[in-house]
Amino acid sequence: MKPLAASFLFVLLLLPATLWSEQNEKPEQKRAKAEKLYNAGYLLTLLGNYQEAIQLFRRSLEIEPTAEAYTYMGWTFSHMGDLERAREEAEKAIQLDPDFGNPYNDIAVYLIEQGKEAEAVPYLEKAMRAKRYCCYQFPHFNMGRIHLKKKMYDKAREEFKKALEIDPAYLPAIQGLELLELIGAKET
Repeated sequence: MKPLAASFLFVLLLLPATLWSEQNEKPEQKRAKAEKLYNAGYLLTLLGNYQEAIQLFRRSLEIEPTAEAYTYMGWTFSHMGDLERAREEAEKAIQLDPDFGNPYNDIAVYLIEQGKEAEAVPYLEKAMRAKRYCCYQFPHFNMGRIHLKKKMYDKAREEFKKALEIDPAYLPAIQGLELLELIGAKET
């Protein structure tokens, strides 16, 4: 069996057979099915099986549109190099749930990758203020990246430290501080 087919089969085995019968379901059952599908799609993205992941995200969205499914589908498109489509999906997530922080940070990352740092800043600020977000260290780290690129070393250091206050083991922020030390950017 090909590795791609094997990994897809593995993820499908994680999903209960009841995913495929949807008649007369309660809203919480539909939500649970949609969540299982987008989580499986997320795993497929991590495995590099992007097309299969997108299929699961679309199936999840058919059952119940969620900000998570749109966000993760956008993230998958970004891995495929389609940053415009990635941003479109993240914008759909924001429309559906403006309190969900992930798509704001994701859009900021896509903009940073396109060299549009100034456009990324408001998205990072919204991610930092989002009511529902698992990973507040991400926008602080990404804001630090912007400051580092602008050679605003004190501000970069401040953002990396904020990221580490949230998650003391967050390796990218640790590496950001180490880089500042390596280049001789002393605190002022």
